[in-house]
Amino acid sequence: MKSNSTVPELHQLRNHYLVMRHGHSQANAMGLVVSSPEHGLSGYGLSAKGEEQMSRRLAEWHLAAPQQILYSDFLRTTETAQRVADHFDVPLNPDARLRERFFGEYDLHPDHVYHDVWDMDARAPSQPLKQVESVHQVAERLCALIAELEQRYNDTTLLLVSHGDPLQILLTTAAGRPLNEHREISPLAPADVRPLIAR
Repeated sequence: MKSNSTVPELHQLRNHYLVMRHGHSQANAMGLVVSSPEHGLSGYGLSAKGEEQMSRRLAEWHLAAPQQILYSDFLRTTETAQRVADHFDVPLNPDARLRERFFGEYDLHPDHVYHDVWDMDARAPSQPLKQVESVHQVAERLCALIAELEQRYNDTTLLLVSHGDPLQILLTTAAGRPLNEHREISPLAPADVRPLIAR
C-alpha cells in the first residue's frame, strides 16, 4: 500500500483549513492516555491550565477567523471548540472522525506509552498492533472528512478541533510526507492552532 494512497489532493483545496489541538486537559494533568469514547466523551475535560491557555489563545488569535468549526465530540475538544465558537460567534458541528486516535490496550495507561506506539508507527504505519488504531486508519478517516467538506463548502475558513496524534497525522498528510514520519512534523502543543497548509 502506498504510504499516502488515501489522501486527496490537499494542495488543491478550495477551502482554508485551520487545525487546533484541545487545551491542556484533566487527562494531561493526570498523565493518562484517554482515547476511548467510553471515557473521553463524558470525562477528562479541560483543566484549569487548559482554560487559561484558551483565554490566552483567543486573546492573541492571529489567523483568519473561522466561519465554521468542526470538532471531536470528546469532552476536552468540545469544551475547546465551544470557547472558540463563543468568541467568534460561529456554528459548531461535532464529527466523530475528529476523535482521538484509539490507543487500544494502552487506553487509561500512563502517557509514557505514547512513545511505544510511535516507535511501532515508524516501523508499521498501516498495521494495527495491540488494538491501536493504525496511522493509516486515522489518515483515512480524516481525509474522508476533508473530502466531504470540500464538497460542502467553498472558499470557507474551517477550524478542525481535534487531538494531538490525529492532527499530527493530518499535518503529515498535508505536507505530502510518508505517514510513518508523523512524529517528525513539529507537534501542536495544547491549545495551539495553525493552518493545515501554509499559504
